[in-house]
Amino acid sequence: MARVITVKGIGKASARPDQVVISMSLHTRDKNYDRVMDLAGQHIQHLTETLCAIGFEKSDLKTANFNVHTEYENVKDRNGNYNRIFKGYVVDHSLKLEFDFEMQRLSQALSAIAGCLSNPDLSIRFTVKDASAANEEMLRSAAVNARRKAEILCEASGVKLGQLLNVDYNWGELEIYSNTQYKLSEECMPYAAAPRGIDIEPDDIDVSDTVTFVWEIET
Repeated sequence: MARVITVKGIGKASARPDQVVISMSLHTRDKNYDRVMDLAGQHIQHLTETLCAIGFEKSDLKTANFNVHTEYENVKDRNGNYNRIFKGYVVDHSLKLEFDFEMQRLSQALSAIAGCLSNPDLSIRFTVKDASAANEEMLRSAAVNARRKAEILCEASGVKLGQLLNVDYNWGELEIYSNTQYKLSEECMPYAAAPRGIDIEPDDIDVSDTVTFVWEIET
């Protein structure tokens, strides 16, 4: 049976954020199903028109999740028994808007959204357009790291590193986002596009992952 050495390589990569992701959530409630759907449609229409008015395309606003469900409340009666009371229908619509990072453009978008009648909840994150480049750099780093470890172990053990037999990697999607948090209170958002806005530089994105390599050992 061939002798082998198994090593986990740790890969690391760093990238400068060049894209903004604004995630928005629209919540609509009503006891009438047709009315709640009409209201939800009006909300997305207002939001779309608001963004198109400052130069975005309708197709730039993407739906991430759309959920329609019922809402109930447990109410205690005079006898101490709980009754399940229908509260209405709820439409939760999650959307995202992605565009090249430019502080003035971000401020303009936030100011416009603040004035939108739909009043969405939102969060802002910074990422990279070409996530594959960071992932490839990380994988190359993992391969170099693993081979160096294997060579050191073999040298210390008085054997030679042989042929690479197997590579095992979990090809799950990496979360490639900056740790920088950009937040504005609801009261301050309408003023986000003012000339006195502060220009920020998001923190670099650091990604890491492990890859398992198996080599044959030569005597």
